[in-house]
Amino acid sequence: MQMMTRDVLLEMELEEDDDDDGDIGGVPASKRPLMAPATLPSSLASRSHHSAFCLSEFDHAGTSFLENLEQTIVSGFGSLESQQDFRTPEFEEFNGKLDSLFFNDGQRRIDFVLVYEDESRKETNKKGSNEKQRRKRRAYESNLICDGLQLEATRSLLDDKLVFVKVHAPWEVLCTYAEIMHIKLPLKPNDLKTRSSAFDNFNWFTKVLQVDESIIKPEQEFFTAPFEKNRMNDFYIQDRDTFFNPATRSRIVHFILSRIKYQVRDNVKKFGINKLVSSGIYKAAFPLHDCNFSSPSEDLSCPNERYLLYREWAHPRSIYKKQPLDLIRKYYGEKIGIYFAWLGYYTQMLLLAAVVGVACFLYGYFNQNNCTWSKEVCDPDIGGKIIMCPQCDKLCPFWKLNITCESSKKLCLFDSFGTLVFAVFMGVWVTLFLEFWKRRQAELEYEWDTVELQQEEQARPEYEARCTHVVINEITQEEERIPFTTWGKCIRITLCASAVFFWILLIIASVIGIIVYRLSVFIVFSAKLPKNLNGTDPIQKYLTPQMATSVTASLISFIIIMILNTIYEKVAIMITNFELPRTQTDYENSLTMKMFLFQFVNYYSSCFYIAFFKGKFVGYPGDPVYWLGKYRNEECDPGGCLLELTTQLIIIMGGKAIWNNIQEVLLPWVMNLIGRCRTVSGAEKKAPRWEQDYHLQPMGKLGLFYEYLEMIIQFGFVTLFVASFPLAPLLALVNNILEIRVDAWKLTTQYRRMVPEKAQDIGAWQPIMQGIAILAVVTNAMIIAFTSDMIPRLVYYWSFSVPPYGDHPHYTMEGYINNTLSYFNVADFKSKSKENPYTELGDYTTCRYRDFRYPPGHPQEYKHNIYYWHVIAAKLAFIIVMEHIIYSVKFFISYAIPDVSKSTKSKIRREKYLTQKLLHENHLKDMTKNMGVIAERMIAVVDNNIRPKSD
Repeated sequence: MQMMTRDVLLEMELEEDDDDDGDIGGVPASKRPLMAPATLPSSLASRSHHSAFCLSEFDHAGTSFLENLEQTIVSGFGSLESQQDFRTPEFEEFNGKLDSLFFNDGQRRIDFVLVYEDESRKETNKKGSNEKQRRKRRAYESNLICDGLQLEATRSLLDDKLVFVKVHAPWEVLCTYAEIMHIKLPLKPNDLKTRSSAFDNFNWFTKVLQVDESIIKPEQEFFTAPFEKNRMNDFYIQDRDTFFNPATRSRIVHFILSRIKYQVRDNVKKFGINKLVSSGIYKAAFPLHDCNFSSPSEDLSCPNERYLLYREWAHPRSIYKKQPLDLIRKYYGEKIGIYFAWLGYYTQMLLLAAVVGVACFLYGYFNQNNCTWSKEVCDPDIGGKIIMCPQCDKLCPFWKLNITCESSKKLCLFDSFGTLVFAVFMGVWVTLFLEFWKRRQAELEYEWDTVELQQEEQARPEYEARCTHVVINEITQEEERIPFTTWGKCIRITLCASAVFFWILLIIASVIGIIVYRLSVFIVFSAKLPKNLNGTDPIQKYLTPQMATSVTASLISFIIIMILNTIYEKVAIMITNFELPRTQTDYENSLTMKMFLFQFVNYYSSCFYIAFFKGKFVGYPGDPVYWLGKYRNEECDPGGCLLELTTQLIIIMGGKAIWNNIQEVLLPWVMNLIGRCRTVSGAEKKAPRWEQDYHLQPMGKLGLFYEYLEMIIQFGFVTLFVASFPLAPLLALVNNILEIRVDAWKLTTQYRRMVPEKAQDIGAWQPIMQGIAILAVVTNAMIIAFTSDMIPRLVYYWSFSVPPYGDHPHYTMEGYINNTLSYFNVADFKSKSKENPYTELGDYTTCRYRDFRYPPGHPQEYKHNIYYWHVIAAKLAFIIVMEHIIYSVKFFISYAIPDVSKSTKSKIRREKYLTQKLLHENHLKDMTKNMGVIAERMIAVVDNNIRPKSD
């Protein structure tokens, strides 16, 4: 006879509705998705804790059972007073053991903690609302008990309104749900020998960087297989209390908590701890840290993993050590473990890029004195006598070229031959990083048992709740439930894409607003700032109209980026919730793509504008190009827009790093400090483990998502625009070294323990990085070709400095500035208002501007000259050659380096073979044993039948 728990649900007709997440309703029971515990296989439906209330017999599964259960639920409950069959957790006084991780009996481990505020002790007691919350909570807790979980309630020592409900999953429940969730558990110790590495001889050198194995002992490796209760004897069970480690226990309990129902209203069932927390019925739900981070537990049986992680990973003195990835994975789960593994590997690879970037920067620094064109700009007899045309229509004056002297000197640091070498190197570096990371990721998949994770992952409870449409599976030809039809899916995709597109247009509109600001403010700065370099004020050397406009626009752009980021974050979550992905991995990947697409436009749009649009379509002084028919397009400095792009990168990268660190360090620390001050008044009281953890900050579902996003945005800056700023990898390296330890400190000291989650890889971030790597080749080639002045200088050096175009007898850069500035006749201004209003500079008949055009009086005056067409041809040829060379090297590297190393493939195949062999042999042994017992019984029966006849 099969047994199954009956859910306790409340029928509330006059109550306001909650969110739609976690609802099941509006459909017959036969078309409704199976939720826990109804999802249990019939062979797993029995429970270790039965009662007349919690258990009802049934003979038919599937539709008939659900219909009978629905009738029982709907008709079984009236008012709260008549519901005498609620099961509630037992209230126990705190036993004084501060570090205890067990119930008061000291035997049952606390796997999860639920926190709520006692309605009877609230200061503002709204009787109706409080009563509804209490009924929902009582129904939920009763169903938890019916599902086999054990609860114990304890009132807070610091705030008597708070109640902590401790949850324990017995052995039978753990085994049942381990099979449902396809959790891999140990079969036998792994006896495969680790191959020696060629670098083993250098262990003496790396030993100082390793974590001390006497402090954090290496984890024992096992052959594993998905757990099955009917094969329990095949698994390596030495101790039932330790067979499921704390992280696995918490994951199983959270799986149950997310699927238990607590209310039915208008044929709609509501379920899940997430919804109860968001609606305020519970204040929090979390697994426990195992001890205090600053000192080990007094309990000798406690492994003190949190303390070890803080000491050997999060503490500043461990900043030079490698991360204890196995312990991170064991304590926080594979999802957090794979993030820190990726971040650590990315930081290691940045070391090589930073060294090469610094070398290229030093090359530009030491060759600064050989920068002939900068000397010409600063020379009073050359740059001091070149009068430049006004860069706006009304208030802008004529100006002397030598006021950009300091900018030209800075530009020599970045716009050099070393930058070209570094851009090519980074195109190869990013490919090496991605390919070697794939290999490292494959090793972690094997070591952490996530090779076949996609087959194990369960559907999200929000998805299960919406599975109301029945379709026929094309492969199995069996009925299955889906949340919406094909037409409904198309409508959702269209709406989601439209929303994302609208927000991208909004970002583009903000970028256009910044451009308009630059155009209008440049006029003001040109009128207010000094027009002549007198040498008495050192600020004049740096504070040019171009620099002032660039810096203020970059700061405003950064502020707008942060504001839009905060708004769109909530919008992207709403869109993804409406899209309703099936699994948590699908949900995160969908949200990742939406958020990154937005962030890509948000963070990089201003950089793309400066690099590829500013100063490219300006016309010439007599016939300028206008934005919106009103604003004259911006022009670059005589040295190009590269320095402005560098300034933009420094401000956004630096500002983002500072802002993120303030958020990650100060915000949780201040919030925890405020929380402690509120709860502790008068004499200091010592609180138990669960109460200490409650006053820490919740990490949130998307906490790790933002860590990835921060690093991927940085990865984009390091790769997409590195040709303009070779020191970007160095800044990223320093930031990441601190980021690893800041994130570690935050997780171990300031946040509650997250529910451990499985993860096979870094998800959608991998293809995003691959896309950035491909785009980076194009952007860096175009920055060198169109943003910097490297190609025009090379064309001048090899073609226009010597006959037939030049007058110098040998190749030289002398005269480059004069050759790249065209002449304009002041009398050709279309508007007389553009005549020079500043008489102190004199009355000039001609001025110069940055372009390659014929001078006044030429038969093709103001048309592009032959130098222009040579430069354009050289730029296009450079882009084509550079892209083809780098792409060829990238694809060769990708082909030559396999995603999974040969040794890892061998280990995976070997483990699979031995696992199957072990299970098969054990199965044969059981069959042989059973056959022997049956044979003995048959012989005994035959003997009993023959003996009477012979007698």
